[in-house]
Amino acid sequence: MERLKKLLSLYWSFFKIGAMTFGGGYAMLPMLEREIVENKKWATQEEILNYFAVGQCTPGVIAVNTATFVGYNEEGVLGGIFATLGVVSPSIVIITVIAMVLSQISHITWVQHAFGGIRVAVAALILASVIKLFKSSVKNAVGLILCIIAFVLVAVLGASPLYIVIGAAIVGIAMGYLPKKAGESK
Repeated sequence: MERLKKLLSLYWSFFKIGAMTFGGGYAMLPMLEREIVENKKWATQEEILNYFAVGQCTPGVIAVNTATFVGYNEEGVLGGIFATLGVVSPSIVIITVIAMVLSQISHITWVQHAFGGIRVAVAALILASVIKLFKSSVKNAVGLILCIIAFVLVAVLGASPLYIVIGAAIVGIAMGYLPKKAGESK
């Protein structure tokens, strides 16, 4: 009975996140942090950022991947299934309803303006997540340089994020093995 409660809690938590995640996986990061880290304490801030980073570089949708990681970490395979179903259920319902009516109302001016407003709000949510992620992840000059190089490679040159993440992991591993200055700890 306790396990069923936990599974349903996973489903419901991710259902709420899925229902409020407009604009894709990046927009869900603040909600993930609030629900999973602060409210449920199923992960630490660092763990959720790690799940999110791995979820971004693995095939599939970031929200689904991250839900699966958290659910699996909490309750194994069933936890992964319940969390994943929770995060996708709202989208299935919403997309079905939108598909039924959008073609009939998309020409209406106020609908077009509403979508314009939603895009602006989503951009702000993504920017807030980027700033928070930057502050918690970039801790030294090497991190700043790596961040700038990764940004240029992806945003300007169109490099695959997969290669950037792999390269950054290799740099991180290498930096962990470089000798430290006297007084610094690993």
